[in-house]
Amino acid sequence: MTSQAPLRALDQTALKPQSLAEQFSQVRAHTDTLVAPLSPEDCQVQSMADASPIKWHMAHTSWFFETFILEPYADTYRVFDPAFKMLFNSYYNGIGDKHPRPERGLLSRPSLDRVHQYRAHVDAAMLEFLAIPSHAAAVHSLVTLGLNHEQQHQELMLTDLKHMLSMNPCSPVYLETPITGSPTVRSASSWSSFAGGLVEIGHDARHNGQFAFDNESPRHQVFLRPYQIANHLVSNREYLAFIADGGYTRHELWLSEGWDRVRNDHWCAPMYWREDHGAWTEFTLHGTQALDLEAPVCHVSFFEADAYARWADARLPTEAEWEHAVSVSHAGTNSSALAQCFGERWQWTASAYLGHPGFTPATGAVGEYNGKFMCNQFVLRGSSSATSPGHTRVTYRNFFQPEKRWQFSGIRLAK
Repeated sequence: MTSQAPLRALDQTALKPQSLAEQFSQVRAHTDTLVAPLSPEDCQVQSMADASPIKWHMAHTSWFFETFILEPYADTYRVFDPAFKMLFNSYYNGIGDKHPRPERGLLSRPSLDRVHQYRAHVDAAMLEFLAIPSHAAAVHSLVTLGLNHEQQHQELMLTDLKHMLSMNPCSPVYLETPITGSPTVRSASSWSSFAGGLVEIGHDARHNGQFAFDNESPRHQVFLRPYQIANHLVSNREYLAFIADGGYTRHELWLSEGWDRVRNDHWCAPMYWREDHGAWTEFTLHGTQALDLEAPVCHVSFFEADAYARWADARLPTEAEWEHAVSVSHAGTNSSALAQCFGERWQWTASAYLGHPGFTPATGAVGEYNGKFMCNQFVLRGSSSATSPGHTRVTYRNFFQPEKRWQFSGIRLAK
C-alpha cells in the first residue's frame, strides 16, 4: 500500500510535456501509478454492469493505441494477441465484435500479468514509432485523442474501484493517506450575477490549439437571460438539511422518474453515505470516514441534484450559463471568480446532452466516440478530484444518464 496519493485537484497546466512521446509516457505512467496499490484480485472484480474491472481498463486503453495507430500506421508492428481485438473493444461497431460489457468481470484470462505484458508491448512499439518525427506528425491528432481517452479511463478506474471496494463490508482502503485539499473559504456573497445577453460558448478550433473532443465544438452563440449562479458547490452540511427536511420523502420535489428511483432503489442519502445512531459516515477511497460537513456533496444523481435545487428555491444551471459564468469570472485577474469550478466535483447541469449547433462527428470508427451517445443523458461540467492531470478545461462536456451516482458528481445552483 502506498501513501502517495494519485488523486488531487488538477488544472490544465499540470501536464506540459515537450514532445508527443513524452506526453504518451507521462499519461501511461499515471495509469501505472493508479494501479500500483492494487492486488490482482482488486483488478479482476466487476461490481456492476456500469463499471469495468481495472484489468479491462488497462487492456482497453492499450487496445486503442494498437487498433487506431499501430496496426494501420506502423508497418513492422506485430499484434500482441489477435483475440484481444474482440475482448477489449468497448463500443466501436466499426471495428467488429465486442465482449458484452456486463460480462467483463468474467474474463479471468488473460491474467493481470498478461495485460501488463500487453501494455509494455504497446508502449515499446508506440515510443519506437513516435521517435520518427514524420510518424509523430502524421498521427499527432490520433495519439492526442488516445491520451485523452486514457485520461478518461483513469478517472473511470477510480470511480469503478470505489464502487467495487464499497461492496466489501470490511471497508477496504485504497490509499492510506486521505486527500487534504485547501479548505474553502466561503465569500460573503453566495451568488454571482450575470447580465446574460448574446454570448459565445464551445471550443474554437480556429483560435485555440488546445485539444478538445468533437462534442465541444463548434463555438456558437447562445442568448442568456440575466441569471445568478452560486459561488460555491452545495456542501454536505447543506445537503443534510435537505435530508432532515424530508427531502427523500416529499414527492413534490422530484421529477417523476426520479421519485420512482427513490422508492424502488430506496434512496435516502447520497451514494456511500451511512447513518449510525445519528452519526453520518461516508465510504471513500481511504476507507470509511466521518462525513466532512464542509466538503461539497458527492455521488448524487441528476434527480437528487434537481430535487435539492427545487427544495432550495433555485434550479440547476444550463451548461451555457455554467460555461459563460466560469469563463467570465476566471478571465484575467478577476477576484470574484467562482470557487470550486474544477478539481472537486463534476457539476450537473439542466442541459440534455445534445450536439452543439453545427456539430459533426469525426469520420471513421473514432466518430463513434461521442455523437452516438447523444440521447437520454445530461451534461456535467467542471472536473473532479479524480480527474487526471491536464484533463480540465472550461468547454469540457461530461455526460451521464440522470440516475447515475457512482461518478464524483455534485451540485451548483442557479437562479
